[in-house]
This record gives sequence, C-alpha cells and structure tokens, in this order.
Amino acid sequence: MDTFQAMVLDKVNGQTKLEIKHLSMDDLPDGEVTIRVAYSSVNFKDGIVSIQNQLVESYPLVPGIDLAGTIINSTDDRFKTGDEVIVTSYKLGTGHFGGFSEIARVPADWVVPLPNGLTLKEAMILGTAGFTAALSIQRLEENDLDPSQGPVLVAGATGGVGSIAVNILAKRGYEVVASTGKTNEEDYLRGLGATQILNRNEIIDTEQIPMREEKWAGAIDPVGGKTLQYIVSTLKYGGSVATCGLTGGIEVSTTVLPYISRGVNWLGIDSVECPMQKRLKVWNRLGDDLKPTTFNEELVNEISLKELPGVLADILEGKVRGRTLVKL
Repeated sequence: MDTFQAMVLDKVNGQTKLEIKHLSMDDLPDGEVTIRVAYSSVNFKDGIVSIQNQLVESYPLVPGIDLAGTIINSTDDRFKTGDEVIVTSYKLGTGHFGGFSEIARVPADWVVPLPNGLTLKEAMILGTAGFTAALSIQRLEENDLDPSQGPVLVAGATGGVGSIAVNILAKRGYEVVASTGKTNEEDYLRGLGATQILNRNEIIDTEQIPMREEKWAGAIDPVGGKTLQYIVSTLKYGGSVATCGLTGGIEVSTTVLPYISRGVNWLGIDSVECPMQKRLKVWNRLGDDLKPTTFNEELVNEISLKELPGVLADILEGKVRGRTLVKL
C-alpha cells in the first residue's frame, strides 16, 4: 500500500496533538522487519504516553507498546515474509513508532514468533498485560509458590494485568482473592475465577503498620504505593509479592521486619527489558500451560483507531476493565 493510517502524537510550538494521519513507508523508522499490523492493545502506559505525554523520547511518535501481525518484509534471516509475530516492550511506542498503525517497522531483535496455541488476536488480548501477568506468576512459582500454600491476592484485579492474572491463577488451581475499587464488578471477577472479592480500601496501609496477621501465600501487585505496603505486611511466612505496576504511586514505606521475621520476598517484574530468552519462554507458556481459559467478550473490548483517544483517556481514570484491542 502507498499510504496507511496511524495514530500520531506530535508537538508543534510547544503544543501536543494526537490525531489519525496517513503515513507512507518512508515515514517509518529504521528496522529490519516490516509488519502489517492486525491488532494492537491499550495499556495504562499508552495512556501515560498519549495523554500525559510522559515517557516520549521524541516527536512525532506513533504510540502503542504492543502489536501483532504478519511480516511484509524482513532483511533478517530469522524472519520471512508471511511469518506471524508479536512485538512488545523495549522502546516500542515510547522511543520508536509503535502499534497504533496499520504498518510498523521494528528491529528484528524485538520480534517474537507467534507461539503455538495463540492467534494474533489472542496474542494482543494478552499483550504486555498478559505477558506481565504470566511473568509475575512464573517468578512467584520460581520462589516456591504453589496452590497448597493458601490464597493469592491480586490487586487492581479489573485491570489488564489483574484480570489475566486472576484467570491464569484460578486455572492453575489457586484460591484467588481479587481486590478492586469497582463495586459493580464482582460477577466479572468471579467469572474469571476469583473466589473472594475485596474492596481496594481494605488493602491500603493507612497506618504504616509493618506487620499484620498473615493472610497471603503470594500476591500480584500492579498498584504499588500504600497497597504494596499492606501486602508486604500481610504475606505469610516465606510468601512473595510480584510488583509490576505503579497505578497507586511509586513511594513505598516499609521496614525490614517482614523480610527478616517472615522471610518474605518482594519481586520486581520488568517486562520492558526482559531478556529475549526469558521472553520467549513466557510467551510460549502463554500458548500452553499459562494460557487463560477465557478470551470472551466480558474480558475483551474491540475498538477502531477513531475510538482510541477516548479509551486512552479512560484507562488513566480507571474506567477500563479487562483488555481493549485496537483492530487495524
């Protein structure tokens, strides 16, 4: 095609503007692999980039930290025309044109072959959120978490990471306790596999108590802040929390007591620079034993590029549940 559509973030005379534009192949950045994008997805980080204009390394920029599609052309022998692939993380959508575009060109070192067991659409229902959830679960289990040890808490459970984490954990036999600020989403979370629903206000540390009653064998925390403080203070002996987000803030006040008295583990989860060997392992598990049991309409909302700006604003305000796909 001579031209294609993309959502472009630009800055002119100090003012930023987000709009759909027609681009040509010459507008694309350097890279060995050119991809016809089938789907992208909307993440909290995309809202930070597109609406708050943070994390942007240069303008103009096509946002979108996820994409899945079919290779049009590759100058790297590892890939060929017609291959179905996924690209997430690295500088995609922050320092390099991303997934909110019908065509993308990326470095070959960022490309993941579509795993067996996943379609392109399913890969983007997962996207960075699903990859992060799976990486969190893998790290927890590497630190000896198993279903016999007791309940696992998932904070921010109606978000992308949280929703997928609830479903994968339930599929693997865990007792899942889901926390959310959305009081009308209990049926949704139980449908994903949660056995108990807590209001997010119940798991916020407002008193800075370093140790409370032991409750959780493990936890997945996309929230941070005072929620993480509470989680650390309530982990069972030897329990672990995998922190993978900061929607509740970046500052955490704790003490060494839970770590030296209960031997708990605070695991940092980085999906951006995750080494490719580990990245491939997690993606292949998402097509196999970590594949969620639900890709239904309850979890997924599909939109067009034209609808994207409104969703990007909504996700920053916590108005989006589950996963939103952009069909290109």
